[in-house]
Amino acid sequence: MDIPGILVAVTVAAYWFGVGAMIVRVRRQSRKHTARAADVLPRQPLERVLGLVWVPLVAAWVTLPWLALSRTGPPFGLPAFTLVPAYAALRYAATVVAIACLVLTVKSWARMGPHWRMAVTDDEQALITDGMFARVRHPIYALSILLMVATMVVVPTGPMVAVGAAHIVLMVIKAHNEERHLLVKHGTSYAAYVRRTGRFLPRSRDADGRSG
Repeated sequence: MDIPGILVAVTVAAYWFGVGAMIVRVRRQSRKHTARAADVLPRQPLERVLGLVWVPLVAAWVTLPWLALSRTGPPFGLPAFTLVPAYAALRYAATVVAIACLVLTVKSWARMGPHWRMAVTDDEQALITDGMFARVRHPIYALSILLMVATMVVVPTGPMVAVGAAHIVLMVIKAHNEERHLLVKHGTSYAAYVRRTGRFLPRSRDADGRSG
């Protein structure tokens, strides 16, 4: 029984089930307080294009770990080197990282609450700068990248690595696009926030405590 493979497959499926649940939750919450439901899906042209790529990527991300559990040999079965003891231990470590990413993502979703969105929208959104957002501007995106890396370690097949590389590129593009939008929306307060935080990792600090 491939325990790391099973756990990662379940974790990835739970992650995207959570995204769907957040879409439903935010729309229901906003409908209680406004005349219309919150606009949580892409409307900006760039993000619509990203979405066209993202949907099949997500489907592949969810599917490929399950395929690896039932196939042998390339392209979907696990390579022989995954049976090497050192790499087998690495797969277990990556599984722990994947589960931690899911837990921390749920925590970040809860902190954003009704302000969570799948994409750039024109809805009024508060600028959240506490909790995990105090040092990193995009903790949810950072955790998504880390979850993908963990998935690639546990399921190191050619298709999974290709999907992972594409996902990471899209995350970087999306983060840059979101920052441009938030700078327009929040002006100097967001500019100050950018100066003291990192995009995906916390900024280093010098001896005086200033961001490096």
